Amino acid sequence: MVERILIIDDDVDTLRLVGLMLQRQGYQISAASNGSQGLAKAFEERPDLILLDVMMPDMDGYEVTRRLRKNPATAGIPILMFTAKTQLDDKVTGFESGADDYLTKPTHPTELQAHVKALLARTTQKRKTGEFKSELQEHPAYVIGVLSARSGLGVTTLASNLAASFLARDQSDVLLAELTPGQGTLGLDLGLPNQKGLTEILQGTVVEVTREKIQSSIVHHSSGLKLLLSSENPRDVNLVSNVQNFEALAARLASLARFVILDLGAGLPGFVQKLLPICHERIIVLEGMPSTIQHTKFLLDEISTLGIDHRNITVVLNNRQRSEAQMPWAQVQEKLGHSIAATITPAPELFLQAARLQTPAVMAQPTNMTSQQFLKIAESIIEREKAR
Repeated sequence: MVERILIIDDDVDTLRLVGLMLQRQGYQISAASNGSQGLAKAFEERPDLILLDVMMPDMDGYEVTRRLRKNPATAGIPILMFTAKTQLDDKVTGFESGADDYLTKPTHPTELQAHVKALLARTTQKRKTGEFKSELQEHPAYVIGVLSARSGLGVTTLASNLAASFLARDQSDVLLAELTPGQGTLGLDLGLPNQKGLTEILQGTVVEVTREKIQSSIVHHSSGLKLLLSSENPRDVNLVSNVQNFEALAARLASLARFVILDLGAGLPGFVQKLLPICHERIIVLEGMPSTIQHTKFLLDEISTLGIDHRNITVVLNNRQRSEAQMPWAQVQEKLGHSIAATITPAPELFLQAARLQTPAVMAQPTNMTSQQFLKIAESIIEREKAR
């Protein structure tokens, strides 16, 4: 297999001459003329070696190296700094930023070739000894999107208890992604606050949304659930506009578990419009109140404009409070004009205990009637997943 080398240098002559010399040695060459372009190519192409200049106008080689080392997708790629900076302090800075080797310009072609071969040989040896783990073969997950017409209707509660139900019923590999930046509640509920993984994924460029970066952002709950959590910082709500990052994230998540549950929050922001069509199941949560029913009708109408048939949408009635104001499911179904697949009965004591234990309600009291309702919804989905 031909080894790939990425050369990042703002000097056109260096790119041409060094690239040609290494091509003659049998390497596949890619080139970038500045730091930003180099990062994009590195994240996208995953070269076997990076030959990096230090002095560049937009971003120097030290900063490029730091960013490459910070991202799990490129952290292990060997970096050879190739620069006119000859001071000892410059070399020390290069190594401290994460470079593997350092050569000063000008250098003899034979010396450059020797350093390149040595770095590549070391990388090959690490792979042979198992120091570098190969990626698992990707198997697309069964993706379930959960949302509501407005906030406060129990989307996160349903999503987290569905995830716990999959784990309980089928011992499935389950990943729950809370895609509500700046409005995260699940981390606080489960004793995992101040999570920044989703924020960092959405703040970067789309090419930085790699499988490795996502894996490093996933946290593990004591229940066995894998979680990608939103932050609680209100400023992060602006990240909902980074639609391409959400799309890349969803595509990568589909290779990381058998079931992937997306907590999509409320409404139809741009990223939700992009993600709903790729979901195998879409679950809408509502309560038995006239205004909520009307909002949900609007939501169903808008979802239909995305080319999603209403028959492929599951509606769950979540009665969170014991109140005479709550309509019975048959009346809700009639007013909504859509079938109600399941009803969740009020259980404040159950959810209070779950909050104290920092675990989903299904894990706190599996035999509780409300827990059984979550489990029944999960069982239906498991059957459909097996039949696909």
